[in-house]
Amino acid sequence: MSNADELARRARLRVVELAARKAIHLGPALSLIDVLAALYTRILRRDPARPDWPERDLLVLSKGHGAYGLYAVLAELGVLTTDLNELPGHPSDGIPGIEAATGALGHGLSLASGLALGARLAGKDRRVYVITGDGELDEGSNWEAAQFAAHHRLGNLVAVVDRNRFQQEGDTEEVCALEPLADKWRAFGWRVGETDGHDITAIGDALNALRAGDTPAVLIAHTTKGKGVPFAEGDPSWHMGELDAVQHRIAVAALTTTA
Repeated sequence: MSNADELARRARLRVVELAARKAIHLGPALSLIDVLAALYTRILRRDPARPDWPERDLLVLSKGHGAYGLYAVLAELGVLTTDLNELPGHPSDGIPGIEAATGALGHGLSLASGLALGARLAGKDRRVYVITGDGELDEGSNWEAAQFAAHHRLGNLVAVVDRNRFQQEGDTEEVCALEPLADKWRAFGWRVGETDGHDITAIGDALNALRAGDTPAVLIAHTTKGKGVPFAEGDPSWHMGELDAVQHRIAVAALTTTA
């Protein structure tokens, strides 16, 4: 197991421990942890000792309800020392490592586009990454931002879609079909990659392959909602929930025995 894989496993354990204390967005947090592990260990230019380093790359979690997954990764990296139970369910200003507050879905891509354009205007060699949910792409503001980013040829902007195929109301293709998703991004002028969203090496390689270009890029990461917890995997009823004692024991055992 690589250091990045171990980081992801420990981050999942943190999420599971929190879910035994209160109801959280469990499924969405677990599905994006491998993407986060790849970004923080292989992609983002950052200074571990200075989370606010002025030249750092930026990460916007547009899929705000996955916040506890992000908090768990930041805690494993030593950026966050606060008890996760004390942190809000969506990224908020003032939390170390959080670049932008996100709450209502569909706004993160617009924020990231503005940050990418701002970096260019300021002459900064900075890249901006944004993680969106797939159900979140129902929001029209995403496609307005996609059009804006392509028009301004924001080659320093990369989106990652957490494609777990579920949203709160159910299967994304039954709620409001997204496919052919890759073709839609291409039609808006974006470069597109696809990968297994739980293979950290493949995620890193795919993101590196998208670096070279003068137009925005998107990586569609095919993931499993609730990844790592057997009874939650692919089950939309675990979009949000609290683990009872038996469920907690099963979840911890699954994450421990895969070490």
